[in-house]
Amino acid sequence: MDSVIENVTVIGMGSMGRVLARAFLQAGYRTTVWNRTPEKAAPLLADGATLAPTAQAAVAASPLVITCLTGFDETRDALEPAAGALAGHTLVTLNSGAPAQARETAEWATGHGARFLGGAIKNVPSAVGAPDTLLYYGGDRAAFDEHEAALRVLGGDTVHLGDEPDLAALYEMAVGSTLLPALVGFFQGAAAVQARGLPASTLVPFTVKWLEMIGSLLPTFAREIDTRDYSDGQSSVGLFLASEAWDLEFGREARVDVSWAAPLYELVRRAADAGHTDHSISALTEVLRR
Repeated sequence: MDSVIENVTVIGMGSMGRVLARAFLQAGYRTTVWNRTPEKAAPLLADGATLAPTAQAAVAASPLVITCLTGFDETRDALEPAAGALAGHTLVTLNSGAPAQARETAEWATGHGARFLGGAIKNVPSAVGAPDTLLYYGGDRAAFDEHEAALRVLGGDTVHLGDEPDLAALYEMAVGSTLLPALVGFFQGAAAVQARGLPASTLVPFTVKWLEMIGSLLPTFAREIDTRDYSDGQSSVGLFLASEAWDLEFGREARVDVSWAAPLYELVRRAADAGHTDHSISALTEVLRR
């Protein structure tokens, strides 16, 4: 970092917000924090953080203002009293929400004279600051370039996706769509092995290998989807359709509820009905398009 100490403000002192502020403090940044419940910021004061009395004071304290609240609505609500202080500042949002909400927040921020970056942290709080922790941003490229060194304090794998302010929200939702199905699949497997008197921990090394294998297939599937050429049927729709009966039998034997997968198999059936039985399973993308 340059010898000039940069000021940064972090708004939102939940578990992630506190870790973000601490990362800046440890990197030598003059850090101002604010939270509606000031007590949540108390642990950071001993580390050198400055607690702003109001959201307006927090915004005014730094050229770079980072919010870490639940969603875009909560972010605008918290910043509304400080809207008059936003002009000339860069606002970075690190929260969940749909792309439309990101666009709305960007319009609100720029309407008050701020530059806007919508971001996403693709890891857990304990990973903040690590060299391989991924954060990506969409929005004002000049603002990103100006504050890139500060943003990299939060994670070494820091990416600017493009000038559209909703790109991080888009990728956050698109990537995040894999999370719940993957976790429920693991939880189903855990329940099944426990039914045999085996600990769920025995699944972990094999599941990790399985997920790595799936990861290795994603470039192939992405290429098929981009070209809309699904003719390689090594992992075919028909093969997945045949496995439904096996999954149902597995559920009965293990006394595990597998009904969560029914809508997934309905997608597979729709793909088969559309003529994709012998095509790659990536042809499900055609069924998902509206």
